[in-house]
Amino acid sequence: MSKTKRITLGLAAGALALGAGLGATSIATAATTPSPSATSSADATTPSDRGGRPGGHGHGRDGGQIAAELATKLGVDEAKVTEALKAFREANKPTTPPAEGAEGTKPDRAAQDAALAKSLAESLAVDESKVTTALEEIRAAGQAERSAALKTKLDKAVTDGKLTQAEADAVTKAVEAGVIGGGGR
Repeated sequence: MSKTKRITLGLAAGALALGAGLGATSIATAATTPSPSATSSADATTPSDRGGRPGGHGHGRDGGQIAAELATKLGVDEAKVTEALKAFREANKPTTPPAEGAEGTKPDRAAQDAALAKSLAESLAVDESKVTTALEEIRAAGQAERSAALKTKLDKAVTDGKLTQAEADAVTKAVEAGVIGGGGR
C-alpha cells in the first residue's frame, strides 16, 4: 500500500473516531431526544442514568448541570426541573425497539424541542417562551464548548505533527457540515 493511501486511511480512521466521540458527546447532551440520535440538545438524563459519566465522554454537561442551569435561568427549584425532565423522558420513551436491520429515522428536532419546552413550562408553571430561550442558550453553550474542545485537539495534533493544518481544517469543516460527528448545526 502506498504511503499516501496509508496516510489517507489513517486520517479517515482518525476523523471517524473523532466524529464518533463528538457524536457520542452530542447524544449524551441531548435533552430533547427520547431516543438516541446525534443532536446537540440539552440532556434530560441524570448522571446515574448514563453510568455516572458526567457530560457523556468528558465533554458537555451532565443531567444535574442541565437541571441546575435550567433552574437558574427559569428561577425555579432544581429538584423540580430534574423531576420535570425525568417525567418528559419517561413520557417520550420509544414503545418499541427499532426493527432489526432497519435504519432509524432521526426524530424531528424542532418538534421535540417544542414538546420539551411545552412539557417543562406546564410542569414548572413557567412561560413556554422562557423555557425555549433557556434551552436554546444551554444548547448554544454546549455547542461552543464542543467546538472549542475540537479546536484544541486539532491544534495540538497540528503542533505535534500528527495532522497538517489543511487536514485539521478539513476535519473542522466536516464536523461543522454535519458530515461526521455531532457538531455544527
